[in-house]
Amino acid sequence: MRKSAPLLVLLLLSACGEDGAVDPEPSPSPSSGACGAGAPVSGTPSLTTQLVVRGLTNPIDLQTPPGDRQRLFVVEQVGRIRIVRAGAIVATPFLDIAARIRSGGEQGLLGLAFHPRYADNGRFYVNYTDRNGDTHVSEFRAPVNADVADPASERELVFVDQPFDNHNGGGLAFGNDGFLYIGLGDGGSGGDPFRNGQNLGTALGKMLRIDVDRGTPFAVPGDNPFVNTPGADRSIWAYGLRNPYRFSFDRATGDLYIGDVGQNAVEEIDFAPSGAGQRNYGWNSMEGTRCYEPRSGCDREGLTLPVFEYPRDFGCSVTGGYVYRGQAIAGLRGTYVFADYCSGRFGALRLQNEQLVLQGEITSTINPSGLENITSFGVDQSGELYVLTGEGGVYRVDPS
Repeated sequence: MRKSAPLLVLLLLSACGEDGAVDPEPSPSPSSGACGAGAPVSGTPSLTTQLVVRGLTNPIDLQTPPGDRQRLFVVEQVGRIRIVRAGAIVATPFLDIAARIRSGGEQGLLGLAFHPRYADNGRFYVNYTDRNGDTHVSEFRAPVNADVADPASERELVFVDQPFDNHNGGGLAFGNDGFLYIGLGDGGSGGDPFRNGQNLGTALGKMLRIDVDRGTPFAVPGDNPFVNTPGADRSIWAYGLRNPYRFSFDRATGDLYIGDVGQNAVEEIDFAPSGAGQRNYGWNSMEGTRCYEPRSGCDREGLTLPVFEYPRDFGCSVTGGYVYRGQAIAGLRGTYVFADYCSGRFGALRLQNEQLVLQGEITSTINPSGLENITSFGVDQSGELYVLTGEGGVYRVDPS
């Protein structure tokens, strides 16, 4: 694991090469700035991570049903959802569909979202790859307040044929509009060989938006941006993504943050204000703010560039996080926290009118024990932030 500097340092990495030199073709970006390190970040509190539970098998997502302040639901990549209550793992899984899943690498049970009215209808949604490696987004049901769901209740909503075994995306989340958002990668291999990211005729490399309360198996919201575009997948909300493994909504504003895993040069954080669809995040014409295909002279017209990116000397695979809206750490409110899976380093962003007003590394304070393989983040119903690690631990972010 790469150890971080002992101080909070300001990261101004956008439009910078891996050696700190300015990219020869920097583009106008909300995150453009000088390269290198600057002054310590002001206003970010001292933090730490407190172990909640360990012993899970590759935990990869953490969610809580609306209004439930007693239980954490943790997704294990192998195909189970486990309940954590009072610091202990409930013995019987909430859901076990391991027999339906191919797990390993970037495949498995990848995402979970509870219906906004889960307390009344018991409906929840999972994103997984089947035994052939193809993606399913399915609805399941559980009795109200039950600790065990019905594995036979599966109702498939979305099926996507995956050409390769990587870049499956996997995230699910309900927006403040009540619609379900689905993050899908470009189909895998390397470099997006089929240019799925820019092809509106496929769900690959996209953010989808569907109405799970109407239609069979779902309805397409009438204000989706491509409902009247011939040949387009009508469920597409945004496109030009490589592997949006983790994305989230700011519960206070409805703004969308996407951690999109990069190819070889940079990792990026993409953004959309609440209700803003039809954004093209550039892949594979661009990787972050850099031309990818072609290597120079790419057309940036109409693209939404990342609000933040970092080169491979910070890490090699972004794990998107959340905007903190909890009560325990007043100085962190409104700050988006993310990490890098490979290096175990953490970053903090704050935006105002889509412009960065704070960007910093917070590794030395949030990760004093050197947690590695940060697979995901989660928040509970109080808005407190959790960190998941590949070794099987769940940690809560606390004031130090």
